[in-house]
Amino acid sequence: MRIIGLDVGEKRIGVARADSTTRIAVPVGFIEVNELVWQEIAQIAKMNHTNLFILGLPRSNEGNETQQSLFVRNFAKTMVERIPGVKIRFQDESLTSVVAEERLKASKKKYQKGDIDAEAAAIILQDFLEKLPAMPLEEQAGNVANASNPQPTNDTIVANVRNAVNDARDIASNITKKEADKMKLNTKKAKHKMKTITKWTSGLVILVILGLLATGGVLLVKKIRADERAAEYARIEAEMAPEVFNFTILPGETVADIKAKLLELGYKEAEIEAAFNKDYGYDFLRERPAGASLEGYLFGNTHEFYETANVQEILQPFLEEMKQVIQDNDLRAKYEAQGLSLFEGITLASVVQKEASSPEQPTVAQVFLSRLNSGIPLGSDVTVSYAVDQIDPDRQVYKDNQTALTIDSCYNTRQRAGLPCGPISNPGISALLAVANPSDTSYLYFLTGDDGMMYYSYTESEHIQNIHLHCQDLCNVSL
Repeated sequence: MRIIGLDVGEKRIGVARADSTTRIAVPVGFIEVNELVWQEIAQIAKMNHTNLFILGLPRSNEGNETQQSLFVRNFAKTMVERIPGVKIRFQDESLTSVVAEERLKASKKKYQKGDIDAEAAAIILQDFLEKLPAMPLEEQAGNVANASNPQPTNDTIVANVRNAVNDARDIASNITKKEADKMKLNTKKAKHKMKTITKWTSGLVILVILGLLATGGVLLVKKIRADERAAEYARIEAEMAPEVFNFTILPGETVADIKAKLLELGYKEAEIEAAFNKDYGYDFLRERPAGASLEGYLFGNTHEFYETANVQEILQPFLEEMKQVIQDNDLRAKYEAQGLSLFEGITLASVVQKEASSPEQPTVAQVFLSRLNSGIPLGSDVTVSYAVDQIDPDRQVYKDNQTALTIDSCYNTRQRAGLPCGPISNPGISALLAVANPSDTSYLYFLTGDDGMMYYSYTESEHIQNIHLHCQDLCNVSL
């Protein structure tokens, strides 16, 4: 079963995910708090086939709830109302964002605020997961005689012994199933684990019987079962953890970015290229022009894999999610309503993804659609940058923006009208939906100012004025 962790903030929500079998929380990313937030959360639930969400509940240093706690509880209430069937559990948390940032700093990798939120969500979810083993034991405790009760009769002792033995066998059976699954990956290691489990099961039964006969009390049964089960769960998790890794594709990343990640993991270049050129049999991939790559079709998410997974097995779930996103949101029909094929809609979404953050994407999509319908070049710098990356990634030839803007490429939307010849990144759900449902505006120009705000205009003269007023630095950044 999949479980989703959320670090709820007023501007962003960090997202983490875990599988109940491995119980390892991994940061997935973050979503912006805007009008699409419920749709995005519902999409996360559907993609992960789950309805269980763990929300971090902030508390003060004294352990009391705060105004932020109230905000999270109100968020949870609205979430239940907006997403049918969702189940929410709260996990007490404090200073998780501080710990998350310290972890990211220790990794010595570049990160942004959204990465801190995602890491905080992973910490919240992991704290929840680490308490899971105690839950079934607490539920079973109600079936065990209370210490204040009179001494049990011989019949009661025999019955309790029989129940304890059956429980021990059930535990061993459940663990054996897990080991059998792992045997497919590593037979020799699985046999070793089976021997260990057999010894543990036998030892547990003997300890239960001896404890009951020696003391006549069932509290010892409860303690032995709790200690032994917790120890065995910890052992299995410790042994499984090194054999499992997570692989993340972020919205906006390119095929080149993904290939570089796979190379870092130790996969061979020949295997990577073969996997990216494979025919995966999806209809939506067959709608691409001949020779098109997987650019734009690997839906951003995080998945867990065994170390024995090959590159094809890694790419498969990302493609499967893209298939589901297309079907669940009826993207073909919605793109056709905008005068675009599925391939063209994904292509435009990939540009929107690189140009704007989630809240601004519907309006940026409207600008581009208006320019397409008017025969005006898109004028997107991110497509030019992608064109240069294809042939001169080190900028040895195209050393400045003036030279880059002259590049002869079907991706140069500064010079050529129409869409670029294919996607320039893997768009996220918000960008895909923005093209399907653009805003009801009629702008023809936009820019991102030095203050991070978006500025829209109807005419070129207004656009030039916006550049002069708001974009002296960012508009001169190298492509």
